[in-house]
Amino acid sequence: MFRHFENIVDPYTSYEENDTPPQRLWPFLWAYAQPFRKWFVVAALLSILVAAVEVGLIHYMGRVVDILSNGAPEQVWQQHRWELIGIAAFVLILRPVLQALDVLILNNGLMPNFGTLIRWRAHRHVLRQSVGWFENDFAGRIANRIMQTPPSANEAMFQVFDAITFSLAYLAGAAVLLAEADIRLVLPMLIWFVLYGALLHWTISRVGPASKAASDARSEVTGRVVDSYSNIHSVKMFAHHDRELDYAKEAIEETRRTFRKEMRIYSVMDIALTALNGWLIVGVVGWAVALWMQGMASVGVVAAATALTLRLNAMTGWIMWAVSSFFRNLGVVAEGMETIAQPISLVDPPAAPPLRLTDGRIVFENVSHHYGRGAGGIDRLSITIQPGEKVGLIGRSGAGKSTLVKLLLRFYDVEAGRILIDGQDIRSVSQESLRRNIGMVQQDTALLHRSIRENILYGRPEANDAEMIAAADRAAATTFIRDLSDQEGNTGYAARVGERGVKLSGGQRQRIALARAILKDAPILVLDEATSALDSEIEAAIQDTLYGVMEGKTVIAIAHRLSTIARMDRILVLDEGHVVEEGSHAELLALGGLYARFWERQSGGFIGMDPGSQAAE
Repeated sequence: MFRHFENIVDPYTSYEENDTPPQRLWPFLWAYAQPFRKWFVVAALLSILVAAVEVGLIHYMGRVVDILSNGAPEQVWQQHRWELIGIAAFVLILRPVLQALDVLILNNGLMPNFGTLIRWRAHRHVLRQSVGWFENDFAGRIANRIMQTPPSANEAMFQVFDAITFSLAYLAGAAVLLAEADIRLVLPMLIWFVLYGALLHWTISRVGPASKAASDARSEVTGRVVDSYSNIHSVKMFAHHDRELDYAKEAIEETRRTFRKEMRIYSVMDIALTALNGWLIVGVVGWAVALWMQGMASVGVVAAATALTLRLNAMTGWIMWAVSSFFRNLGVVAEGMETIAQPISLVDPPAAPPLRLTDGRIVFENVSHHYGRGAGGIDRLSITIQPGEKVGLIGRSGAGKSTLVKLLLRFYDVEAGRILIDGQDIRSVSQESLRRNIGMVQQDTALLHRSIRENILYGRPEANDAEMIAAADRAAATTFIRDLSDQEGNTGYAARVGERGVKLSGGQRQRIALARAILKDAPILVLDEATSALDSEIEAAIQDTLYGVMEGKTVIAIAHRLSTIARMDRILVLDEGHVVEEGSHAELLALGGLYARFWERQSGGFIGMDPGSQAAE
């Protein structure tokens, strides 16, 4: 039974991705709600029916009082037994069935699936954002918004059908019931309702902004705390324990301040509500008693009016909390939208074809990129890299080397010019096909918090274990992998490496990344300080492997250790976003320019390497 209702909507159903989601709250929620719309109607109708039954039962209890007041027990039973039996059967059988349908659709059909759909689609949307987008925010804050928005949207939806729809139907039914007894009984209820609506409006107008401010503050705390945890090595190394506590405390205190402000609103609401409900009870019940004393209402009417107002008195606090909770959760959703509704800025053109890589010829054609600052990065750069050519890039920090690589991978779009691979503008092909054809080993190697096996297979998931182990062996990683273990008792290739690979040394992480690139075997290879974390002995051991991996590929290698690129076909020296020198290692040494000065400072660039012999090559 549960499984049937749990499967009324598939939260992973296919949908058309939208690069520019709605920026306003209701259109945003309406777009996510598309697969649920017909079930929302069913849930609303059931909620109204349940409320109507509740009001009807109170009305009937008044009739029961009148029946019992107007005859002996035997006479009452003789005249009304089938009516009473029918009502009892309804209460025992039909009412629970109706209530069960309402609960099953809401609790089992909508609640688990609506939040899941939002979380799945939000995560999918965020993953499509560019690298630059992620670089501009806390990872912790992004994750927090992905996690807290779905339950808040879920809770808002729940309140609509569990409380708001029910209470509106209940109030309407109560007004009809009182009017049926005596139209004048509706007057105190209407006065109460106007005042109650004013209190509700006062509360809602303040709760929404207050809850959004509190949610923003919580996200800031999460971002700061996760930032400290992610960089715990730096925190400990610089002995900044107290500084990090102060950094977190500032955000935690702001969270307390915003939450305190939010709670003040609820305190005012509760106090005012108690006073209002006193008016409701005295007004309706007192008037009903006055009508009875004048012979204008039966005891049943007084009983029904009393039961109704006491029920409303009990419900009003719940309704107020439900409605304020509804708007409070909408405030959290609105805060989450600041992340999950941001447009995708770096997109593929419609029906973008895959990259057709035939030779591996790369052309940077008058390319400029300054990260929107008008300076820095690279400026009007033109480079042609022939198929199979190995090109080294060197230069001071900030010269534009890494920018060039990020543009080639289309982590950013060029601000001017274009980049061609085998004659195709990389902006005209799909990003996935572009990156599938480029292997990369970075200086800052961050591994996934998964096993060694999973990290290496990330390069080519369909590879078998033998291919994966062979790649690790070529990267000189086999020996240390055999000795690895984790807290769960996994060893070797099954051992987990910790968040961002923190359980491994920098050199070990770099060798795992190199194994991943070897396994991927892409026709274009980018090495961004690929051996910077290796000691000289290990680097020397895998130099031949590196050059073997480069064979038959177009290679771009960034290095500060000049020994790693001395054997490249061509070396480009970048300075302030321009190519200032170009040639082979020997040619650049003979030129006596910037490269020669770099080489001289490094005393030959590598232990055991004779700069004179290199110059003679």
